[in-house]
Amino acid sequence: MAPHPPAHPDVTLNLALAVIASSTAPLLLLSEDLTLIAASKSFCRAFQIDPQSVAGHALGELGAGEWDVPQLAMLLRATASGFAEVEAYEMDLRRPGQDERHLVLNAQKLDYGNGESVRLLLAVSDVTDARIAEKLKDDMLKEKAILLQELQHRVANSLQIIASVLMQSARKVQSDELRTHLYDAHQRVMSVAALQKHLAVSNVEHVELRPYFTALCDSIGASMIRDHNQISLGVAVDESVASADVSVSLGLIVTELVINALKHAFPGDRNGKIIVDYHSNGPNWTLSVTDNGVGMVPKTVAAKPGLGTSIIEALAKQLRAAIKVDDADPGTAVFVAHTQIASLQIAHAATGERAI
Repeated sequence: MAPHPPAHPDVTLNLALAVIASSTAPLLLLSEDLTLIAASKSFCRAFQIDPQSVAGHALGELGAGEWDVPQLAMLLRATASGFAEVEAYEMDLRRPGQDERHLVLNAQKLDYGNGESVRLLLAVSDVTDARIAEKLKDDMLKEKAILLQELQHRVANSLQIIASVLMQSARKVQSDELRTHLYDAHQRVMSVAALQKHLAVSNVEHVELRPYFTALCDSIGASMIRDHNQISLGVAVDESVASADVSVSLGLIVTELVINALKHAFPGDRNGKIIVDYHSNGPNWTLSVTDNGVGMVPKTVAAKPGLGTSIIEALAKQLRAAIKVDDADPGTAVFVAHTQIASLQIAHAATGERAI
């Protein structure tokens, strides 16, 4: 098939003019020597240019001369010659009595094939408002980060003060029962402080559970285990990560279960160990705290659940997880498991619907 002959220059020029006239984007059509041929209405409107002053004038003569930018002219001439391209070229447009505007320019060489009629299509985008909004967003994010850091410091200091007051009070009271409650409260505050400290240096969205649980257990062990040769506290966690909200709930559950094991599993000078285990498979996960202590004591009379049990049940419900207590022979194992089926059953039970 014979090649099509090149279109007549007048036809191609008229087509280019039609494109310029119908464009909603700020466009300029220039000749090889940067003489203006046409400008879109949006260009004239955006930059307050009289449409009658466009055709036949040099680019540098537009407006009050604000388009007379030597570097831009050099790049456009190089583009017309085929030696360069103007792609995402940024410049500041300065006009007398008006705010400076930040522009992004792209130029395309239009070659009609006869080697004589070379045109340049120059597209202009005013990104001033977008850049201001972007900078404002960045500034707000930086300010938010600073405020969050300050808040974290204040929370950490407040928790330390509360823990200190509780410990001093525990040492002064005469009642053994009250002293025990104060020690428990102190340990819970210290555990929350450990959670807060770890979350403060972690990714806000995702928390790696292995170092998180390790740091938490180290904190508990440091304050509650007098002889680490007698009682050990270990962590067996996979590579799971969790959101900040979920990790806080999991950490509080671990705190309550470990404290309970330390208080009841090893009476006297009994040796033993406690293992905190967490493994996940997709959306399903299982958290367990197991000890090899004296095991569960048979209850002859139904006892009212303690504060720790109530906390664990509330947190498990929040996580849509089920709690199971087993005899570890020796010792006790407490499992908190979240599965898709279990979470559906808990959700239906919470709304009074029939569970699947």
